[in-house]
Amino acid sequence: MNNRVAVVTGGIGGLGSAICIQLARAGRRVIAADLHGNPERVARFEREVDGLDIRFAPLDASDFDACAAFVAGVEQAHGSLDVLVNAAGITRDATLRKMDRAQWDAVLSVNLDSVFNLCRHAVEGMMARGFGRIVNISSVNGQTGQFGQTNYSAAKAGMHGFTMALAREVARKGVTVNSVSPGYCETALVAAIPEDIRQGIVDRVPVGRLGQPSEIARTVEFLAADEAGYITGANIPVNGGLYMGF
Repeated sequence: MNNRVAVVTGGIGGLGSAICIQLARAGRRVIAADLHGNPERVARFEREVDGLDIRFAPLDASDFDACAAFVAGVEQAHGSLDVLVNAAGITRDATLRKMDRAQWDAVLSVNLDSVFNLCRHAVEGMMARGFGRIVNISSVNGQTGQFGQTNYSAAKAGMHGFTMALAREVARKGVTVNSVSPGYCETALVAAIPEDIRQGIVDRVPVGRLGQPSEIARTVEFLAADEAGYITGANIPVNGGLYMGF
């Protein structure tokens, strides 16, 4: 069904913008929710999506009350919130013995608390309408762990635990909840990794390259489709074979 309303948090980031574009091309009306801290970044995003049914909306996804007001506003303006993609995420890397509380709190707040904040306020309307698709963007590092990322790995692993639990709660109401665990993709976040370390990552990936954001976006769109109603509580790894779990 066209005219489904989709919200993508972290919507103007590297993965987020690709997801917005993919969902819009599939007929969704898309709201890219993200911080409004960089007007040039917002303007660049708006140029990239010009002509598609995508609009930017400012949101601090780590703020519970702001998320409540945001979801209510979307439902009032558009009649529903049908697809929710939780893609907001940051890193504050340090080994645990050097990590301070602020680094831990920032990553857990943005990467995991935001999932609770948005789902908590969106899921009731989805259940009442008998349709919903929630896709949480986890990470290969939530499956394998990563040196210097106890905060990030914990948040991403917790995201899938949340996914499975919520999937059980809402499955009979027409709402599916799944997660996608990307590997290393060609985004600004990965581009900031020193070249020698980045090449070492590529060398460990069986397909021999970094992923494209569009490859993650295609997986999200698949899970968000009306026809995907029998897939719930799943985690889809999109990592080029970097991690093959059981």
